[in-house]
Amino acid sequence: MPIYVKDIMSSPALTIDWNKSVKEAARLMTTKRRGYLVVTRKNKAIGVISDSDILKHVVAKNKKGTEVKVRQIMTSPVITASPSETIVDAVRKMKRNNIHRLPVVEGERVLGVITLGDIARTSPELLDLLEYRLKMKEMPIEMKEEVTVGFCEECGNYSENLRMKNGVWVCEKCFEEEE
Repeated sequence: MPIYVKDIMSSPALTIDWNKSVKEAARLMTTKRRGYLVVTRKNKAIGVISDSDILKHVVAKNKKGTEVKVRQIMTSPVITASPSETIVDAVRKMKRNNIHRLPVVEGERVLGVITLGDIARTSPELLDLLEYRLKMKEMPIEMKEEVTVGFCEECGNYSENLRMKNGVWVCEKCFEEEE
């Protein structure tokens, strides 16, 4: 049974008007202990701003947070998730776009936010599978079976005694012919 974004999203989303100052955004992030805000204009999501955006575009450039508007440094267009999407689809969207959070939007209404942390807390088995997959990539490939059942990759005939020869599975007849 799939798990949907609506089942695990954080709600309500923290939002900030696009015309507010970066200082106001930083203050809101600090008081709410969040590193991410959905930027809105007329209550519609138009972008996002994160603590790293503030560091990169304001602090590192020695600008004043009171003089920079959120709209000047926000990431736009905003990539969103629907509440009816599965978390697997949301993870794929995050991976494809190299992001860690998605605003959850229905129509033009911002309902919440889903983060990789939300997904990890809800689906630790996904993390176990990812860990297992990484371990598999590191393991050398090792053939344990010397004989198998299937179709010969040389002649196409079915055999209950296929053997590996030069990287392909072949029947007894083709195995002997190549010798």
